[in-house]
Amino acid sequence: MGKRPPSSEDMEKGREKARPSMPPPHLCPPPPKPWVPWLVPIIFVANVAVFIYTMYVNDCPSIDENKCILPSLKRFSFQPFKENPLLGPAGLTLKKLGALERQLVVEEGEGWRLLSCMWLHAGVVHLLANMMSLLFIGIRLEQEFGFIRIGLLYVLAGLGGSLGSTMHLMRTTSPTISVGASGALFGLLGAMLSELLINWTIYVNKCTALLILIVVIALNMAVGFLPKVDNSAHIGGFLAGFFLGFIILVRPQYGYIRRKHLPSTYEGKHKPRHKGYQYVLGISALVILILGYTYGFGKLYGLKALKNLP
Repeated sequence: MGKRPPSSEDMEKGREKARPSMPPPHLCPPPPKPWVPWLVPIIFVANVAVFIYTMYVNDCPSIDENKCILPSLKRFSFQPFKENPLLGPAGLTLKKLGALERQLVVEEGEGWRLLSCMWLHAGVVHLLANMMSLLFIGIRLEQEFGFIRIGLLYVLAGLGGSLGSTMHLMRTTSPTISVGASGALFGLLGAMLSELLINWTIYVNKCTALLILIVVIALNMAVGFLPKVDNSAHIGGFLAGFFLGFIILVRPQYGYIRRKHLPSTYEGKHKPRHKGYQYVLGISALVILILGYTYGFGKLYGLKALKNLP
């Protein structure tokens, strides 16, 4: 005839066997401690100190004291508005201290100017605008990712901006110099965008954050179309920082917990540290960066010069 209906005891045992092992109720790793920002403040102080030294070397009254702005500042007074409307030194002084100029970088072999120009500024207005952006963006990024990642990002993005600026200067006939930390700062903006994209799963208000960031970037890019603003450095730095962000600012995916934070009795599924698309974006960005920097240096010095490097 029919089978005997299972007893309540048998049913309870069956439930216990079929029940999956659930994670413990409190599987939360300790929240990461924010880094104490010290590198970005040092960069801020260094930029201000370099500008003060630039004005000291400039010594406007030694040329014509009557034409200097704020002559009461003596050798720290500014060049005339016709020469420098940003309240700063003469172009010759900036060139002497390491400004970016195509002929000196390409023909004279002074490649160090690709980095030194990042620490020079054309005037007080230029310095204030860049340093406010540095403190607003840089401190937040250093708190989240630490000084090593942000320091590397700042320098490499600045180098990308210098390469873009130099390639632009190669198309101009008149001798022009370029200075400022704008390339590195736009690199930080680009890295913020790529960081949002590659770490998409951990953000709550994704679309709102993306929209706000795009608006901020667009407004900053629009400034580059003003007269005497080197937008090529902005674009070069932004692109370098954007692709660098996919590599050095990647975070673990949402729900990832290190095994050391899991109890020994936990038998549930353990998520991998990163999603597949994060690896794809990181590898693709690395290839693009290598090709981009190779193209930039090859454009400046020629492929033969690259082959002769040790």
